Amino acid sequence: MSLKQAFLFPGQGAQFVGMGYDFYETFPEARAVFDQSAAVLGSEFLETIFSGPEDKLQQTEFAQPAILAVSTAIYRVLESKGLKPAGLAGLSLGEYSALVIAGSLSFEDALPLVQKRGIYMQEAVPLGIGKMAAIMGLEHHKVEEVCREAQAEGLVAPANYNCPGQIVISGHKAAVELAQKLAGEAGAKKTAELKVSAPFHCALLESVEEKMAYELDKIEIKKASIPIVSNVSAAFIEEPQQIKNNLVKQVSKPILWEQSILNLIESGINSFIGVGPGNSPARLMKRIAPELQTVPIERAEQVEKLLN
Repeated sequence: MSLKQAFLFPGQGAQFVGMGYDFYETFPEARAVFDQSAAVLGSEFLETIFSGPEDKLQQTEFAQPAILAVSTAIYRVLESKGLKPAGLAGLSLGEYSALVIAGSLSFEDALPLVQKRGIYMQEAVPLGIGKMAAIMGLEHHKVEEVCREAQAEGLVAPANYNCPGQIVISGHKAAVELAQKLAGEAGAKKTAELKVSAPFHCALLESVEEKMAYELDKIEIKKASIPIVSNVSAAFIEEPQQIKNNLVKQVSKPILWEQSILNLIESGINSFIGVGPGNSPARLMKRIAPELQTVPIERAEQVEKLLN
């Protein structure tokens, strides 16, 4: 059976100080991407990625363009080695990396765009108002039921359908905490608060949609040259207006990651490469389709192993 590969890109939370530096030192293709990012966002941007401080890199407005830069740099190395994906998907923020690779967004436009996205998402809900939590070991419909019941305390809803037995919920702090309690009573194996600065991918961020639409109107969006699955619909998208509409909705609508991966598999994809810092896409693949090969590429030494 011939390999038909899809490349998967990580979202916020994958960042760590020093990520991508081995690529910067080893591969001219990666260095060119990092130098380009410094030209767009300033030399301090690279210093933050490679040297920290960590608390600055963890801030949404820096973490988002940093992950985009590292993911794009690693992809350009794989591309130079002759690897070409037959499909693309990115987890939340990672969808911007996928759109850069598909030629829909230019890297120069995407960097300040995701930085503004991070700022707008952070500003939408004051610190301490919202919360996100992972629910492990419950079926999707049971988590949805728990969220409906917990809305007695405020807004709470599924935010990320990550994989079988794992859903992230998001909303008002009290409502999320009640949902965690109810999920435990319903048989969840574990619930865990996420260390995030805002309740992403829920209706509390609807105010960001108008701002993102305004920013997206200012840049050119091209037709995707590689099949790409959207987080919002879990369907393949390629037309510029489709892409824009989905990116606008993405900040306040749930991420349909499991469904996106299943759609890629249904299209004939039988192998996956996780491209970027962290190994979250590869880790989730073990729960969604453990029978398929998934290789994470986040360190320079992994490139040669992949090719051998």
